[in-house]
Amino acid sequence: MAGQSAVGKGPSRTTADRPLPDRPMTRRPKILVFDSGLGGLTVFAEVLKIRPHADFVYCADDAGFPYGPLSNEDLVARVLFVVQRLIETEAPDMAVIACNTASTLALPPLRARWPHIPFVGTVPAIKPAAQRSRSRMICVLATPGTVARDYTRSLIASFAEDCAVTLVGSGSLASLAEDFMRGAAISDADVAREIAPCFVEGADGARTDAIVLACTHYPLLNDFFERSAPWPVEWIDPAPAIARQADRLLAEKFGADAPSGTGQPERRAIFTSGRQPEPALEAALARYGLTTAKGDAAV
Repeated sequence: MAGQSAVGKGPSRTTADRPLPDRPMTRRPKILVFDSGLGGLTVFAEVLKIRPHADFVYCADDAGFPYGPLSNEDLVARVLFVVQRLIETEAPDMAVIACNTASTLALPPLRARWPHIPFVGTVPAIKPAAQRSRSRMICVLATPGTVARDYTRSLIASFAEDCAVTLVGSGSLASLAEDFMRGAAISDADVAREIAPCFVEGADGARTDAIVLACTHYPLLNDFFERSAPWPVEWIDPAPAIARQADRLLAEKFGADAPSGTGQPERRAIFTSGRQPEPALEAALARYGLTTAKGDAAV
């Protein structure tokens, strides 16, 4: 009968009724880069290279720095509290936790609480160090907390079992990096003292040839490391690998990086203390393409 559907067939559907395949979003993604302080700038810079058309908010939790003295429970609570405030005020499409300490402890609860937001973490680059080492002698230079964590030892067991691995926990390098970025004078001798235990020479003449920079603050001191090293080594910075992972996850939702939206991309730095950066730090942030806004609320 005219106007009736054939038996066993549903009503015909127009093209407009049919579900469309997933398409990349056309607006700019907004990326939050979070760290206890200024070390995450090393990660921000690498993500920016790959995603120059994205909006960025960089958050330094200077009100909570340093994280080392905090208990695991207090550290997780602090990170969750600050990130919650940032999600509420900034609505990021992705969060990069540019801190080894925070990543090893807080990533699981962060992902559980906000499953719709991709979180990219930072872990010690032990696998690439083992792959690149010819002497099979590598060092992990980290904060004391990262050195002590089972997570770090698990990475060594999984990816560097055939290497002699020296673990060095520095209690001063992150603070020295913060001071350096804020315009304070730091000495080669101070840095040399902290990295000296990284350089090990075996009875057979083999020497450490790769050092994992397992704190995002440490690459800020690369020039000091190069000058202070007793012999040449490869300094393994995880930031490029973190940036590639962020790009892969963003591509799933936004496609490849491309100009989109109106106006210039945002590049803003937030400090949880609410304090305005001193002129030397403001100039350093400007070199990274970041601006600061007066009146940001303390967290």
